[in-house]
Amino acid sequence: MDLLLELFVELLGEFLLQLFAEVVVAVAWGILGAVVETEQVRNTVVSAIMYVFLGTLMGFISLAAFPHPLVRPSRVHGISLLISPVVTGSVMALIGSILRRNNKKVVPIESFGYGFVFAFGMALIRLIFVKV
Repeated sequence: MDLLLELFVELLGEFLLQLFAEVVVAVAWGILGAVVETEQVRNTVVSAIMYVFLGTLMGFISLAAFPHPLVRPSRVHGISLLISPVVTGSVMALIGSILRRNNKKVVPIESFGYGFVFAFGMALIRLIFVKV
């Protein structure tokens, strides 16, 4: 039972950090798009690579603020590398869906795919470089 609780707390901490970072990027992207009207990148592979890069960059920035694990690591080291990006991508897709329903502007990161790759890049950097 302790293992499940540790796993849940680790995943929740990673998820919240990744979600916060993605919301920051989405807001910044929306502001930048409003200021500079540029043509949206149509190539999904290039866009996915860009979001992985942004995720790794946010991962390094988060290491500066939180160099140690947010919660005590569970015995299943690295599980957050898979589960957190799936949950974060799902939440970003939900946010995008709600915005579309309300006729609001949606940025690309507010989709499952781009939300997932951003969170994956961030989780990978934190998994590799966090000080235990």
